[in-house]
Amino acid sequence: MSITVQKISKDYGQQKALREISFSIEKGEIVGFLGPNGAGKSTLMKILTTYLKPTAGSAEVNGFSIDREQKKVQQSVGYLPENNPLYLEMYVREYLEFNAGIYKTDTARIPEVIESTGLGSEAHKRIGQLSKGYRQRVGLATALLHDPEVLILDEPTTGLDPNQLIEIRELIKSVGKNKTVLLSTHIMQEVEAICDRVIIISKGEIVLDKEIHALNAGKRQIVEVEFDYRVETVALENLDQVEKVENPSGFIYHIYFNTSEDMRGKVFDFAHDSGLKILQLHQKNTTLEKLFTELTTQR
Repeated sequence: MSITVQKISKDYGQQKALREISFSIEKGEIVGFLGPNGAGKSTLMKILTTYLKPTAGSAEVNGFSIDREQKKVQQSVGYLPENNPLYLEMYVREYLEFNAGIYKTDTARIPEVIESTGLGSEAHKRIGQLSKGYRQRVGLATALLHDPEVLILDEPTTGLDPNQLIEIRELIKSVGKNKTVLLSTHIMQEVEAICDRVIIISKGEIVLDKEIHALNAGKRQIVEVEFDYRVETVALENLDQVEKVENPSGFIYHIYFNTSEDMRGKVFDFAHDSGLKILQLHQKNTTLEKLFTELTTQR
């Protein structure tokens, strides 16, 4: 395993930031780490990079203990913090050379990370002259300098415009082909687009840990239908795979199916057999965003 977390807890006085968190990440996985503000995401990331010590529990990164082998953990992790601290007066190449010295890394790696992060056209500029998107690239290039096996990225796309967001997303996908990536973000589409798996945390506890393909396969489907006449909800509840039926207004019904199979045909057949006309028929799937809201607001 690239990352193993066992019953990690973190207290700040009376406040419990993390409550016995446990999970593991295999080598080569890109995992989205989601949660509301204050849920404990950044705290756990700082623990995994040895910036913070847990109150209880243990963790290993690339087989190294965060308690006993801190230096080895730091050498095997590339970390991009949420605020991405940079020396704005430095030139891009100069800044990377400076960090290579800190990491005691061969400066021969610098052209490689400049190319892989798409900084070639900006490498001669001061960091203060760069756009937010390119500054994020500099931060990611710095995290990649020592060729770590694990990347921990805390809100890497915060503040980016749509074009910059797409660029950084593609960059993370490219880098993730050869690295294990733990990615914290508030952007649900980002997780669905680039991650293999999602972990959702709320109030210091894990409320969901699932692979994206399994999440998509298990989506609850909602069919919204409007008939030309009122129908008894019990009749719709007798359809196959129906979880529940709602009648929000008039002759409009929301039918919740516990399957990802398109059930509009079944609703059409029901209308035909019942002598009803369908005025409108729509399919709605439960998105990750809706699932996130359900899991983090019901607690």
